[in-house]
Amino acid sequence: MKVQGKVFKYGDNVDTDVIIPARYLNTSDARELAAHCMEDIDAKFASSVRPGDILVAGKNFGCGSSREHAPLAIKACGVACIIAASFARIFYRNALNIGLPILECPAASETVAAGHALSVDFDTGAIADLTNGMIFSAEPFPPFMQKLVAAGGLASYIRSQLQNPAIAPA
Repeated sequence: MKVQGKVFKYGDNVDTDVIIPARYLNTSDARELAAHCMEDIDAKFASSVRPGDILVAGKNFGCGSSREHAPLAIKACGVACIIAASFARIFYRNALNIGLPILECPAASETVAAGHALSVDFDTGAIADLTNGMIFSAEPFPPFMQKLVAAGGLASYIRSQLQNPAIAPA
């Protein structure tokens, strides 16, 4: 699976309170969460991001509380992928649980700039900066994780398995 989009770039330690401020946690409506995504760090993010765009960040992205609202808000905005130098452990798990692809690649995190166009190949882990021609390598998703993401997350994947038990996980 490949995605291509424009980069939105953030630094280190972007926490879940910045991704979706606590004052909006009284809803689980994905569209409402998306409308307020990143507003305390980038007021124009929700109105500027387009389906397929890519978020690039520094170290420890998604640190803070374990709220699943944070990756849900990002996914609901249309972000196709997050690339960071590293992720907070609980954010990493929550993102994959809802089917939001994330890749760790410190070199891309340092080098890629806001506004650049990226192409990401989840099968190979190749990250191509289409603006400057640089290529980066991340660990590709194992086949099972690709199926989980393609299904839209863990719950959707399990539902599909229950509806068609002849399909065995790889």
